[in-house]
Amino acid sequence: MKAAFIGCGYVADFYATTLRNHPGLELAVVYDRDPARLAAFCTHWRTRPARSLEAVLEDRSIELVVNLTNPSSHYEVSRAALEAGKHVYSEKPLAMKLTDAKALARLAKAKGLQLSGAPCTHLGEAAQTAFKALREGRVGKPRLAYAELDDGPIHLLGMERWTSESGAPWPWKDELEVGCTLEHAGYYVTWLVSMFGPVRRVTACNTLVVPDKGVATPQQPDLSVGVLEHESGVTSRLTCTIFASHDHSLRVFGDDGVLVVGECWDYGTSVGVYPRRGVGLRVEKRLASAHRAGVGLVPLNLVKKPRFEWKSRGANRMDFARGPAELAAALAEGRPSRVSAEFSLHINEIALALDGRQPGGHTTELTTRCEVPSPMPWAG
Repeated sequence: MKAAFIGCGYVADFYATTLRNHPGLELAVVYDRDPARLAAFCTHWRTRPARSLEAVLEDRSIELVVNLTNPSSHYEVSRAALEAGKHVYSEKPLAMKLTDAKALARLAKAKGLQLSGAPCTHLGEAAQTAFKALREGRVGKPRLAYAELDDGPIHLLGMERWTSESGAPWPWKDELEVGCTLEHAGYYVTWLVSMFGPVRRVTACNTLVVPDKGVATPQQPDLSVGVLEHESGVTSRLTCTIFASHDHSLRVFGDDGVLVVGECWDYGTSVGVYPRRGVGLRVEKRLASAHRAGVGLVPLNLVKKPRFEWKSRGANRMDFARGPAELAAALAEGRPSRVSAEFSLHINEIALALDGRQPGGHTTELTTRCEVPSPMPWAG
């Protein structure tokens, strides 16, 4: 399938790197409204530039548009691509407003097109191993999950100097102006919905911990803590911050055991369980940080892990192109994508509910629902 990238910024390099994992996808053309940025990306990756967005949308050979623009442009670009008859995979969030995200989903359905939204981390090997462990009852009945998306004090770590492989600057202004919750919550919300089903209610609290980060730009809250009430009866808690020390761990507490995941940004991260009875219970009492130390963990290797490449420069080991590849595979097989429009819309609504846009506490009754994605074919 021939695909086009719209947007050649920092994240585009992650997609370009991992496209090699998916020979069924061909990057036919790319476009960016910044001519210098477009030239740098095309030179580095030896790809063909388009003269305009309209030129891409008029090209009948392009079936899939991968929307890698800034968040404020996601809705406009995705809508134009859908109206032109292209399938769309969009970086997160699907849209900055729920009404716009819903409009995209309706438009895709009316046009008979597939619409997907990042992130696709629930398709990764670690996530699929965790899901399989829960299906097999490794921890008994799951009741509670704790997910962390703490990214460290980015304003103290030289964020203005970070660049991608092709030289694009890290979009720190988006991180501050859009907010870390809308930018990152989906990395674990996709897991939580895949594990426990759709969410009916979100209660969240947001605050700006560091008002002055040494840069002149508006800032959204840099800490959010949210409680997700799943329709299955499971409760999950998600924390997003760009000040607390780096921690991307996940713990799922069941009647008989605890499932532990080390890092959601690493498809090959450790996944394990420890029992809540006998020696496992003693470990749990003795070490509040047992999930970090790994004491008492029984490592899991439940799925066949295909060989994949990732973007090694930076903080992640993720196959970014797996989302677009899943959409292409769904089209070839005549089935809904495991990152369907309904799934992506529900993730978008949860992220918006967690974000709240303003400091303080709030509760949101969700209006969207979705099916739990089926396991990847190699996950069993």
